[in-house]
Amino acid sequence: MSKPSTTPTAASSSFAAMKSVPYRAQFAAYVLAMMADNVEHVISYWVVFQKFHSPALAGFAVLSHWLPFLFFSVAVGGLADRYDPRRIIQCGMLLFMVASAGWGIFFITDTLQMWHAMLLLVIHGCAGVLWQTPNQLLLYDIVGPADLPSAVRLNAMARYLGILVGPAMGGVIMLALGPSHGIILNTLFYLPMLLWLFWAPVRDKSLALKRFAVRGLADILQTIRDIATHRVLTSMTLLAGLTSFMIGNAYHAQMPGFAGDLGHGDPGVSYSLLLAADAAGAVLAAIALEAWGRLRPSPRTAITLAILWALCLLAFASTSIFPLASALLFAAGFFELSFNTMAQALVQINAPADSRGRVVGLFNMAGLGMRAFSGITVGLAGAAIGIHWSLGLSAAMLLVFLTALYNRAAKPG
Repeated sequence: MSKPSTTPTAASSSFAAMKSVPYRAQFAAYVLAMMADNVEHVISYWVVFQKFHSPALAGFAVLSHWLPFLFFSVAVGGLADRYDPRRIIQCGMLLFMVASAGWGIFFITDTLQMWHAMLLLVIHGCAGVLWQTPNQLLLYDIVGPADLPSAVRLNAMARYLGILVGPAMGGVIMLALGPSHGIILNTLFYLPMLLWLFWAPVRDKSLALKRFAVRGLADILQTIRDIATHRVLTSMTLLAGLTSFMIGNAYHAQMPGFAGDLGHGDPGVSYSLLLAADAAGAVLAAIALEAWGRLRPSPRTAITLAILWALCLLAFASTSIFPLASALLFAAGFFELSFNTMAQALVQINAPADSRGRVVGLFNMAGLGMRAFSGITVGLAGAAIGIHWSLGLSAAMLLVFLTALYNRAAKPG
């Protein structure tokens, strides 16, 4: 295993990645694809709820979205090490289009059954895992290590822009065209990414990359052993796993309950405002960090930002004042994007060239796959002791783990 790259000593200039024409094209295509992902959620979840009224199916939707990241992220990263990542992303885009078109056909013919819905949800989840890890490797190919932190932050902003715009666009499309034709139209939003990838920059083929076979669980164990001596890689992978397992984004699913408990006007409006505050904080973080451009990426800085995120969520779980709750979610969104993008950039920069895909895949397995279990720590516990207590206790426990992780990262060596 070759040595990892050296972490940059200074952050790149403001919006450095945007100076690259290929990156600007990738950014626009990524926003559209992420928007389409969320448009599909809005339309399909609405129709499925109206047809089946099944909480179990809603739970399956969450698991089918995140478990592929847990099971297949490292394997997909291995494929991206071995083959052209652009083609793997295109496979993901095709699966997204199959899922949207499938929903549309079942809606039009009024033949949707529960097993159809479960199959389409699994296809959608698999599309996501085929997209995310290779796309992160592609950023490295497009901008190189110097501007990679900027590209990672801006792509995270693109993700949140898609999350902000997608539900609103989904609602407009559903009202204008109806669910059946609206979700078929949604397939077109994946086309820019699918087509652009035919002309996207590719890695330097002169690099003597080792052609490892893809071996499933053995790859995961081997990658863990390979990074065990690299403190930056282990610290950031542990950070991603701890934050996702303990909290992740499970509190988003509980937001209607928080909105009702806060008792601020119409619960539907309150719910939308709370989600908007969280997303707006994340978008502002990307803009502010890019404009400032002086925050040096380091494990201790990333862990400190994660500690601030956990403190904000602990305070949010404890407050009964709506304006304060909104402000705390805004701050939580700011810190969440900040620590996640910094951790991701550190992993991509420091990962060895011959196994970058597997190392990034392991990071995604921890950061995205572990979110499937946050439904237990926050969701199921919330049903037993209340959502405020479950989120508060999860945040408090996370603070203990993050403090230990910070102390570990601060040790010399």
